[in-house]
Amino acid sequence: VQLQASGGGSVQPGGSLKLSCVVSGLSLRNYAIVWFRQAPGAEREGISIIGDTDGTTYYADSVKGRFTISRDNAKNTAYLQMSNLKPEDTAIYYCNAQRGILQYWGQGTLVTVSS
Repeated sequence: VQLQASGGGSVQPGGSLKLSCVVSGLSLRNYAIVWFRQAPGAEREGISIIGDTDGTTYYADSVKGRFTISRDNAKNTAYLQMSNLKPEDTAIYYCNAQRGILQYWGQGTLVTVSS
């Protein structure tokens, strides 16, 4: 199983980025997807979830209204659209696929928000 996160980069405050998480080795439709991030010196935090069955979404307060999680099961890919980015969004972003006790991680993609 591999999760390949991409789409990170450097952006100015107020800018946008779209992260992708391409999954291989499992059928993504059977897994919930969680995006985590880890800022320098901080613990990893979960910021958004999309369910496997009905696509229910959840957002941490820190990103609510600015980030949108989505999935394309046909492409085995999940996304995180990030808008109105702030310097405090600077972090390594990881995608995670979960099903019961099963859990798989991607390698992370760096997002830097700076003027």
